[in-house]
Amino acid sequence: MDLSAPGLRYANPGYLAYNKNFFNYLRGLITIMAEEQEQKQNNQAPEAHFMIQRIYVKDLSFETTNAPAIFQQRWEPELSLDVNTQHALLEENVYEVVLSITATVKNQKNTAFLVEVHQAGIFTIQGAPKDQLDHLLGSFCPSILFPYAREAITTEVVRGSFPQLVLAPINFDALYLQQKEEQKKAEASKQSEQTH
Repeated sequence: MDLSAPGLRYANPGYLAYNKNFFNYLRGLITIMAEEQEQKQNNQAPEAHFMIQRIYVKDLSFETTNAPAIFQQRWEPELSLDVNTQHALLEENVYEVVLSITATVKNQKNTAFLVEVHQAGIFTIQGAPKDQLDHLLGSFCPSILFPYAREAITTEVVRGSFPQLVLAPINFDALYLQQKEEQKKAEASKQSEQTH
């Protein structure tokens, strides 16, 4: 038999058996890879969609109860800052986030001025898991609102004829984590009281 003749080389039973097993192995491997890829695609969380609808001042106030006497004093200001955030669901996937900042400046133990702004925004957030949604509402959205609130405060202070007040950046991630820790402690304390 001429094994070099076309078509006869593959007539060897051992060769055919080896190739059959090899191709079955390849077919199984490809099937497994395809199933894994499909499973990965199915397990992937839907992509979150985020959009700013509107940013606006909800409330703004400026008080200088010790004027005009305060203007006669040497200017040695002491600033205290109170920052809060809250959010509300307006409709499905639409949220209002409010960043409240109260800046109180004292000069030689007398209140020079108090300025308060409630800077708000309406945001559309779709497809975000709960943890991510909480972070967006508690940290990311307030960080978007902060520059607007800072500008409003600066403008009001200058209008009150005081030296310009420019607030330093705020770490909203740290504030968010602190708030979450306080919530956990409050829940643990409540559960402890219920068991006793």
